[in-house]
Amino acid sequence: MTEQGFLRLSIAVTIFVAALGIVFGLVSGSFSIIFDGAYSLGDAGMTALALSVSSLIVRSTEGDRLPDILRSRFTMGFWHLEPIVLGLNGILLMAVAIYALINAVLTIAHGGYETQFGMAIVYATITLLVCAVMAVAGWRVNRRLRSDFVSLDINAWMMSGGITAALLVAFVVGLSVSNTPLSWISPYVDPVILALVCLVVIPLPLRAVRQALSEILLITPPELKAHVDSVAAECVAREGFLGHRAYVAKVGRATQVELYFVAPKNQPPKPLEEWDRIRDRVGAAIGGEGKDRWLTIAFTTDIAWAE
Repeated sequence: MTEQGFLRLSIAVTIFVAALGIVFGLVSGSFSIIFDGAYSLGDAGMTALALSVSSLIVRSTEGDRLPDILRSRFTMGFWHLEPIVLGLNGILLMAVAIYALINAVLTIAHGGYETQFGMAIVYATITLLVCAVMAVAGWRVNRRLRSDFVSLDINAWMMSGGITAALLVAFVVGLSVSNTPLSWISPYVDPVILALVCLVVIPLPLRAVRQALSEILLITPPELKAHVDSVAAECVAREGFLGHRAYVAKVGRATQVELYFVAPKNQPPKPLEEWDRIRDRVGAAIGGEGKDRWLTIAFTTDIAWAE
């Protein structure tokens, strides 16, 4: 299965889970289930956006024909959209969880509400099974694809599964204390578990958001920079250059490298084929050649062009 194929499947299943959650939430009177449905719906929207970006990246790197307006306005590709989508996704999920947490706290302060735990248990059981199946399927697919988008989607299914598992435990507890001396806690079960789930969910996307921001800001990955500097230093020593300047970044699935070699002035001229051979050798040593590598290698005698 391709990246786009799995994301399409994930969108369809997520919309089904979201609709199921909203319907069962309204019927059972459980705001935690409604939150779960709304969370899934937001995730489906972001997955659809990720699918669009993934499609643009693949089409632009594989030579597929793009509309003239896109080809003329995005001459450097669409890789930069990937971290934007990933960051937006994480921020949206955190915002939804924060809003739900505030509502849960207010509900607890006002005495809670009654919930039909039987219906809620049916929903939680079905949804937990769906989340487990999709997470396992995504993990198997991504062993081959190694896609950030699929990885994010797997994490979303795992998060949804964790939320649903917590809801299921809470609903079973709520049902078991009904018609007992502990029945007074029943109105608080749903808002309390919603608040706890939100406290767990809110920090989960932070790593993805931090990574996305580092890529949006073009923060240099230390390991990549050290590797490129090592390759360039070998070339400087081998070819008799005066030095080099390297500029590297990781933007989504793309690796961007700009490498400038400073050659001595008044050096005997070389044919262009010789400079190309040097480029080929450096490019091979850097590695990662493919549709997602953007490599620029230039030679100059004026260091100002390399700064």
